Amino acid sequence: MTASPNDTARTVLVLNGPNLNLLGTREPAVYGTATLADVEQLATEAAQRHGLSVQCLQSNHEGVLIDAIHAARGTAAAILINPGAYSHTSVAIRDALSGVELPVAEVHLSNIHRREEFRHHSYVSGVADVVIAGAGPQGYALALDWLAAKLLPPAVQG
Repeated sequence: MTASPNDTARTVLVLNGPNLNLLGTREPAVYGTATLADVEQLATEAAQRHGLSVQCLQSNHEGVLIDAIHAARGTAAAILINPGAYSHTSVAIRDALSGVELPVAEVHLSNIHRREEFRHHSYVSGVADVVIAGAGPQGYALALDWLAAKLLPPAVQG
């Protein structure tokens, strides 16, 4: 399905990386009890408040995420990404995000800076316009609020 120019200007690609399909059951003390479906619903509702829509994709495969980032160039106005563990390892995802030249919001459910030292560095942060970490699922709504403010003139927001 090809988005019309108007749809493209109002669509945010929401990407979730590896293991985020296990939300709600994987380490709930760290990631909470909300499921991926809950997070996607929260993102959808936050986008709708601003007259935006979201296209959600979760993958455990780096290449699938990169292909979605490349495709976003013609189908989305911005990207919200929780790269999961790829934050700390994937120069390829970083380069894909940089290459499509769209606004990028990076989200982490947990505060990666309060965790193991290897999680403190994110390759994605260097190309993200905003980074939200440690706000749980609400971080997605915060990121969408920020993206709406960046994408839409004040009269169109909310």
